[in-house]
Amino acid sequence: MIAPSLLSADFARLAEEANVAPSADWLHVDVMDGHFVPNLTLGLPVVQSLMKYTNIPVDCHLMIEDPDRWAIGYAEAGSYNVTVHAEAAHNPVKLAKDLRAAGAKAGLSIKPKTPLEPWVEVLRHYDTLLVMSVEPGFGGQAFIPEVLDKVRTARRLVDTGHLRVLVQIDGGINADTIEAAAEAGVDCFVAGSAVYGADDPALAVESLRAQARACTGR
Repeated sequence: MIAPSLLSADFARLAEEANVAPSADWLHVDVMDGHFVPNLTLGLPVVQSLMKYTNIPVDCHLMIEDPDRWAIGYAEAGSYNVTVHAEAAHNPVKLAKDLRAAGAKAGLSIKPKTPLEPWVEVLRHYDTLLVMSVEPGFGGQAFIPEVLDKVRTARRLVDTGHLRVLVQIDGGINADTIEAAAEAGVDCFVAGSAVYGADDPALAVESLRAQARACTGR
């Protein structure tokens, strides 16, 4: 699965940019509050408006403080998947249940330096694990290969039935890094500049998907 990240799009043309790659599996929307991360991007009103202009399932990644309070609104707005950060959630198990009750899949994200093991039991309540392969906050950063150890662990837990999550990765994904991520066990690849910086974003999505499939057969 390929999820183009709107963080790399032209914010003045979001409705158009949301649909530059119609074959994308998800449309990744990074919500940043200027507190949990230093950057400030889109919020709920923009996401609500965006829903009117795309049929691609919207994948909201909330890099915000107090997601227990704010995340449900993104689910109620129609997001297909809403991901919160393990480092910010106060009651992640309850939050997962609330997101599902509001109609969305529930995702849990961990930063590059956050270990996976303490969150395995919590992840039993989630649908998606988002492994950050850059420090969250800004697009265009270099991929951190060390995080692939966490991906391998998650893949093993999924394959052995200990977890039932989709494994997603976000940060520095492009033609040079997607194969290593795919081989480690990623299911869904968030790609920003690799898609929106391409001459043909739709072709870029197809090319990235083909690279990933060639490595795994999934």
